[in-house]
Amino acid sequence: MQIRTSTLVWSAAGLLAVGTATGLATPALLQTKDSPPVTAAESPHPIPQISTPNYRAIVAENQAAVVGIMTAGELNTSAGPGPEFGSPDDDNPLGQLFHGRPMPRNRMVRGQGSGFIISSDGLLLTNAHVVDGAKDVTVKLSDHREFKAKVLGSDKASDIAVLKIDAHNLPVVQLGNSDQLGVGDYVLAIGEPFGLEETATAGIVSAKGRSLPGDGYVPFIQTDAAVNPGNSGGPLFDANGAVVGISAQIYSSSGGYQGVSFAIPINVAVKIKDQIVNTGKVVHARLGVQVQTLDQTLANSFKLNAPNGALVDKVEPDSAASQAGIKVGDVILKVDGAPIVDAGQLSARIGSAVPGDKASLEVWRDGKVLTVMATIGTATRLAEPSAGNGPTPGRLGLAVRPLNPQEQRAAGVTGGLVVEDAQGRAAEAGIQAGDVLLSVDGTPVDNVAQLRKMVQDHGNQIALLIQRGDSRVFVPVPLG
Repeated sequence: MQIRTSTLVWSAAGLLAVGTATGLATPALLQTKDSPPVTAAESPHPIPQISTPNYRAIVAENQAAVVGIMTAGELNTSAGPGPEFGSPDDDNPLGQLFHGRPMPRNRMVRGQGSGFIISSDGLLLTNAHVVDGAKDVTVKLSDHREFKAKVLGSDKASDIAVLKIDAHNLPVVQLGNSDQLGVGDYVLAIGEPFGLEETATAGIVSAKGRSLPGDGYVPFIQTDAAVNPGNSGGPLFDANGAVVGISAQIYSSSGGYQGVSFAIPINVAVKIKDQIVNTGKVVHARLGVQVQTLDQTLANSFKLNAPNGALVDKVEPDSAASQAGIKVGDVILKVDGAPIVDAGQLSARIGSAVPGDKASLEVWRDGKVLTVMATIGTATRLAEPSAGNGPTPGRLGLAVRPLNPQEQRAAGVTGGLVVEDAQGRAAEAGIQAGDVLLSVDGTPVDNVAQLRKMVQDHGNQIALLIQRGDSRVFVPVPLG
C-alpha cells in the first residue's frame, strides 16, 4: 500500500504500464531522384504497414474495468529496505547489493493504487505492495460505487495480489499473451496516478526481460508509457486492447515518472493468480543458488569470452543445485538450451518452473563447459561477523584473519577470512571491515598464507567472493 519512492531509486506503488502492439508505422524508404519507387515489400527488410492503435476505443472499452484501490493500516518496515530504498551503484557490486537506508517502523498510513477486474463476480488483480500491511482495502469503481475488498492472497516475490469484492455483473478486461510482446510494440496504461481517476497514457515497449534490484522472479517489461505513484496495479494494454502487463515500478530521481517504467508480464501474474485462487498460497520453484550478473572484468577473471551467464555466489545446502553438483564460482550459461544472459534471466526462468521439474543446466567451470541435470526444488538471516587483527597482503590492501568457530556458526560458513581493514584496491572495490572473504576466483580460501600466495601468483584482475550479513557477491578487484 505504500508509495515506493526515493532519491534515484526503483519506485513501486503507482508506476508503469506496458502493453503490446502489432508493429510500427512504415517509414519512408530512401531513394534517389532517378530511381524507381521502392515499396516496403521490395525492401530487403520489409516493415509491416500498421496504423497507430485506436487508443480512444481501447479506453472506452476498458476504463470501467479499471478500479482505484484505497488502503488504510499500519505500515511495518521492520523487514528492512526494499528495492525502493537507496540508489544502486552500477560501478560497485557491493553498493548494488548492500546499499539501503533504514526507515521508521510501524507508521499508520493511508495509500492508494490501481487494479483491474478479471471476472464479473468481483475478482481483481493488483500489486502486492499496494495492499501490503493494509487492514482495510476499499475498491472504487468507475461509477463511484465503493466496496470493501478481501485480499484472497498476495505474493511479495512476484508483487501480485488477488482481491475479491461482493459484486456481480461487473465489466472485465480481456487478458492477452505477454510472451508475444516485442520491443517497439504500442502499449497503453490506465490507472489513478496521484488519485486522478481513469488516467490513460501511451507509449511503446522499450525492452523485455528486465531484471530489477530485489526482484528475482519477474522478467519485467520496460516501457516509456508515463506512470506515477497511484498507477501501481493498473493494467497495461496492447494495441488490440488486451492486458499484457501490470504496472509495478519506475526508476526515478524525483519519485515521479522520468521516462522509464516497468510492468509485470500478465502471463506471470496469471500463474500466481491461479495458485492463490486454487490453493490459497503460492509456491515458487527454487534452484537454491545466489547468483550475480557478470561484467567484463569478472568474465576475464573466469576466462569467459563474453560476460554472459549467471555467476554462482552461493549454493544452499541440500538444495536442488547442491544435489546436482553446482559449485560456487560456476557460471550457468543455459537452462534447457535457452541462453542465460544475466542473473535475472536465470531467476525468472527457474521461478516460472514447477517444483519437481527437471532442468538441464549448461555450466562453465574451470575453463570448460559441462552439463548437469537438476530437479527443481520448492522455493536465515546470518549474524554480522566481528573483526580482529591480521596481516595485510600488500597488492590487495586487506587485513584479514580466520574466523573463530563461533563466528563461523553465526555466519553459516565453514571457512573464509574475516576482513579487519580494507585499503587501496580492495577499499575502492567496496570491501569493508566485517566482510567475510570466502573464495578467490571460485577457489575457497581458509588462511592468510593461502590468500597471500594466490594474490602474489595472480595477474592483474582477481574476483573475491564476499559475504556481508546474509548476502554474497563476487567483487572484481584490479591488482595491476
